[in-house]
Amino acid sequence: MDVELRQLRCLIAIVDEGTFTDAAIALGVSQAAVSRTISALEKRLGVRLLRRTSRETSPTAVGLRVVAHARRVLAEVDNLVQEATSGHVELRIGHAWSALGRRTLAFQHRWREAHPETQMHLLRINSPTAGLAEGTADLAVIRRPLEDRRFESAIVGLETRWCALAASDPLVRRRSVRLADLSSRVLLVDQRTGTTSADLWPADARPATQESRDIDDWLTVIATGRCVGVTAQSVVDQYPRPGIVYLPVRDAEPVAVRLTWWRDDPHPATRSVLELLTELYST
Repeated sequence: MDVELRQLRCLIAIVDEGTFTDAAIALGVSQAAVSRTISALEKRLGVRLLRRTSRETSPTAVGLRVVAHARRVLAEVDNLVQEATSGHVELRIGHAWSALGRRTLAFQHRWREAHPETQMHLLRINSPTAGLAEGTADLAVIRRPLEDRRFESAIVGLETRWCALAASDPLVRRRSVRLADLSSRVLLVDQRTGTTSADLWPADARPATQESRDIDDWLTVIATGRCVGVTAQSVVDQYPRPGIVYLPVRDAEPVAVRLTWWRDDPHPATRSVLELLTELYST
């Protein structure tokens, strides 16, 4: 027999109410049912949870620990039920590096004004699906195509590519760069979530690469001058950093910004988010 939620509720009721009789009243059952439920729980766990005398009932040392865990378990169950039955009052949008760049604040303000009933949270999650596959996001803003057919996506806009250089790099004296200017450099890339790889260059002129783990690591290494990076406009907007200079890459194709969702279980707010993001990127 597995531990049942009703057994945990019964244990907490006894501890909170102080007696079996009062716990039975609070739960709306008989005192005999309370006694049977607690006996079954103690038998299942193989420990004594309560000290019972003619005057009082109190938890044992083990009982105190079990009660603490039981409260957390029941709170999580209540949250699960609330999430499943509340009509999606929360919306989690994952992104790997830079959310929506300069459009992030406008998106948050306009969403709150238009949909006050749905709390929206932007979450930075450095995974290929920005939290979708992990279950930590309901929608995801990503900047590389996904081949996983469990997900569907739509392009909401395009962002220009920029080069990130150390402030001491001779190229920072220019107003812009070309891909050929970077082919002899070491390109810092994030294989999981980055927007740029050596494939952006012609096959006979590709730069050497070094791998990075996330945006903070990427910026820190570039600032040393050991590597350069090529990224989307949103990173330039979100991460101004001392020691880093950004220059536009004139001949690089733009980065497509995609809103992505589960194909068979889209969040009810998906269409609204898609329309708002498309509008923001068109202005």
